[in-house]
Amino acid sequence: KNKQMVGLFECYGGDDEPIDTLRRKFIDLGVKEAFPAIRIKEAPTASTFQMCQEAGIDLGQVLMRERNIKQIKSLDVNLEKALGRISNGLYIVTTKKGDIKSAMLASWVAQASLQPLGFTIAVAKDRAIDSLMQVGDRFVLNVLEEGNYQELKKHFLKRLLPGADRFAGVKTQIAKNGSPILTDALAYMECEVKKSMECSDHWLLYCTVAEGRVSKSDALTAVRHRKVGNYY
Repeated sequence: KNKQMVGLFECYGGDDEPIDTLRRKFIDLGVKEAFPAIRIKEAPTASTFQMCQEAGIDLGQVLMRERNIKQIKSLDVNLEKALGRISNGLYIVTTKKGDIKSAMLASWVAQASLQPLGFTIAVAKDRAIDSLMQVGDRFVLNVLEEGNYQELKKHFLKRLLPGADRFAGVKTQIAKNGSPILTDALAYMECEVKKSMECSDHWLLYCTVAEGRVSKSDALTAVRHRKVGNYY
């Protein structure tokens, strides 16, 4: 059916059917590709599995889009507007595990403890970074600067092909925990995920902070103000 979607993978071997023949048949039938065909020509690595996960997430997001739009429209308008008045700062989470690096724009961040210094962050279940934000994983929380964040925000909101380098063209440094630090961020903190709690369509992560630094002491954190509270 022309509203269906397909994702193609091929591990090359002596007796394998070439992927292009099958792909052409789907396209001729009007079936759309959810992501470019993934061709695995060598023994898979952690990066290969990450690319496959990202491809699956892309497919899932496309399939769920229509249902999510219906849910958004079904909520009470006044409730939507009231919830949207909860404002949040703007941050970029960056992480590295082995050879895999990832990042996401985050706004649902709030300090949660003083001893030890800790905060919570909400991560949607359909984010590819989810597999790098498990209990015990380390990452960097980069704080964006008010009036000087649009380029970083635009870059990390871009939808990339599975397996693409999320940090291409961005100035970075390496934190002590191995994760990238965004050079143009207002501040950064090196963090570790300590606890995880399931909250419907998000994971709520409690994280502690080990290191941190501010680049401009007189600058302010970027803030996001939403009009409604039932979608980002």
